[in-house]
Amino acid sequence: LPIRVLPGVTAMLAAAARVGAPLGHDFCAINLSDNLKPWSLIEKRLRLAAEADFAIAMYNPRSASRPEGFARTLEILNDAGCGERIVIFARAVSTPDQQIETVELRDARPEMADMRTLVIVGNSATRRVGRWVYAPRQVR
Repeated sequence: LPIRVLPGVTAMLAAAARVGAPLGHDFCAINLSDNLKPWSLIEKRLRLAAEADFAIAMYNPRSASRPEGFARTLEILNDAGCGERIVIFARAVSTPDQQIETVELRDARPEMADMRTLVIVGNSATRRVGRWVYAPRQVR
C-alpha cells in the first residue's frame, strides 16, 4: 500500500483565516464529542480554558444524537464570565456551502452549530474590526 503524505490545513486554521486572526495569541482546541471521553472531562477543560483566557476552537459541537452538549458548553462559558466574548460559527469552510456568523457569546444559540461547524470563542481581548476578527498578540 503506497502512502503519500501531503501538508494540510486544519478546519480550525481554515476557519480562523476566513475571519482574520482570532487565534493570534494563546489558544486551545477542544473536541466536544463525548463518544470517547466522559462529559465531565470536557466540562473541566472548558472551565480551565475560560479561566486561563484562551481563545477556544471547538470541534464536533453538536450532533443529532447529542444536541445537549453544546447547549451546556454555552452555559459553562457564560457562567465563567465569557458572555461578551466574540464567537465565530464557521460552517463548511472552503466549500460552496460555507457560512460564517459572528456573535457575542451571550447571543449564541445551540442551533447555530452542527457537526460541520467549527466554533471559535475568542479570548477577552479579541475584537471585531469591520468584518474581521482578531486577537491582539500583545498582552497588557
